Amino acid sequence: MTLAELNSFSRADFVRLIGPVFEHSPWIAEVTWAKRPFTSIDEVHRALCQAVQDAVSEKQLALIRAHPDLVGRLALAGALTNESTKEQASAGLDRLTADEIALFESNNTAYQQKFGFPFVICARLNKKEAILAGFRTRLGNSQEQEIKTALEEIGKIAYLRLQDIIQPTA
Repeated sequence: MTLAELNSFSRADFVRLIGPVFEHSPWIAEVTWAKRPFTSIDEVHRALCQAVQDAVSEKQLALIRAHPDLVGRLALAGALTNESTKEQASAGLDRLTADEIALFESNNTAYQQKFGFPFVICARLNKKEAILAGFRTRLGNSQEQEIKTALEEIGKIAYLRLQDIIQPTA
């Protein structure tokens, strides 16, 4: 997909293609469609992230909560989105021992109990050791700090997903 093609899309087609960039949150693409035309992937990404930043806190929390637990029940049941499945596999999370799965489950539970939303980290930029270290570090964060961090990680995930969809301009 080129930027020119993306810029020519109807709202419905834009949302269909760009909506999955943010997990189960097509509203972000809907808000961003009106900001076309875009001249680069970076500009698309900035506009999408600005839509998230401009959203009310309830929508931001809903976006964070739309993400699955790492190595959670959806992953173990094979029920993640295609994007999440590939991302977790890239971090080696599809090749864990029973003890490692239990460790992830324990960390997910502790994190959910403290913050009320899943631990979000860009799995494509991390491996299991770094993710486990991230749990330990981030469990010490405040709620406000963790919302900010989760949204930053979601932005990283979105950028990589955009790169999978849009061809870079020469």
